[in-house]
Amino acid sequence: MTVRRTVLGRPLRGVAFDVAVAALVVLVSLAAAVSQPGGWAATAVGVGMAVALLFRRTHPGVVTVAVAVLALIQVVARWGPLIYDVAVLIALYSVVKYGRRLRDGVLAGAVAAVGVLLAAAQTPNVIQWWVTALWYALVTGAVWLVALNVRTRRLYVLSLEERAATLEREREAESRAAVAEERTRIARELHDVVAHSMAVMIVQADGARFMLDRDPAQARTAVKVVADTGRQALEEMRRLVGVLRDAGPTGGDDDAAGLAVAADPEHRRLALAELPDLLARFADAGLHVRSTATGTPPTLPPGLELTVYRVVQEALTNALKHAGVGASVEVVLSYTVEAVVVRVVDDGRGRPLVSPAPPGGHGLLGMRERVTVYDGSLTAGPRPTGGWQVEVRLPLPSEPATEVIAA
Repeated sequence: MTVRRTVLGRPLRGVAFDVAVAALVVLVSLAAAVSQPGGWAATAVGVGMAVALLFRRTHPGVVTVAVAVLALIQVVARWGPLIYDVAVLIALYSVVKYGRRLRDGVLAGAVAAVGVLLAAAQTPNVIQWWVTALWYALVTGAVWLVALNVRTRRLYVLSLEERAATLEREREAESRAAVAEERTRIARELHDVVAHSMAVMIVQADGARFMLDRDPAQARTAVKVVADTGRQALEEMRRLVGVLRDAGPTGGDDDAAGLAVAADPEHRRLALAELPDLLARFADAGLHVRSTATGTPPTLPPGLELTVYRVVQEALTNALKHAGVGASVEVVLSYTVEAVVVRVVDDGRGRPLVSPAPPGGHGLLGMRERVTVYDGSLTAGPRPTGGWQVEVRLPLPSEPATEVIAA
């Protein structure tokens, strides 16, 4: 990191350079104080120009006006061009380069042209007048053009720096948005893990308490399901929380990459190949699950595959919570060239829970959010013959897509 020293908000190098220029003008004014026309009065004018040049970067317009007025005093006094008149060229250069508007530089150039004519008018004959006017005009014009070129390059560099800063801010904003999106996705995964697993555990724990005296063997089976489900949920939570910890609190591209570590074998992502295990867990929890599939399963993007998995998981969880243990549930996956259709239907004829499921929840809202990401549609509601039905249609991408999913 480069530390820039400043004086009153101005870079130290620039201040030192301006002081050196002003000191040089003062020295040449004092050196010619005796021999030059006007004597010490002319020297005072030169010193005034030198003092004005100290502010040529911050107030170029004011400095140009001050130097022009002092040069006019010199012309009116007929002291002729003096060596410290180089301050006029320096002021002209400064207003063209540092002026906020180029119009100020154009006006300064016009004033300098008038000054050239007035200075040449003090020559004794016509031929010398033309030579003097041409020489002053060439020098003044060259200074003005050099200043214009430097101004153009300076503004170009400033525009590049501003563009680079804008791009950097946009990149940081995109990185923060990516991190926020991944964290939201992980939070949704945490909800799925906790809510679904806890629902199964609560149902099994209530069933074990109910059957403890009547059927100890079935109660032991229910307790085993509770332990297995809790163990798996704890593993999933550790994995997801570990992703958040790996990302760190600083944000940026490294965090976005840390939140998408699905390529690590230890950070496996859920896929349709694990649906039988999911259905088996709900069967162990007391649902009578029947699964069918029609069509040829295509190769799905990881995000779309995870969405299908979570939709089935959420629908089965709702069936267990609301239809009860012993309900019959049918899971149908239909594959076409255009879409994947998931249909989960329960008959609503399960045994009521010992403790009814709490009202509210975000299961359907989470499903709708997942489906909307892939421009899909969700239909959920009670059936006329009893029970509940969830149907999701997810359009397939026209071309194979590659995604990185955080869970």
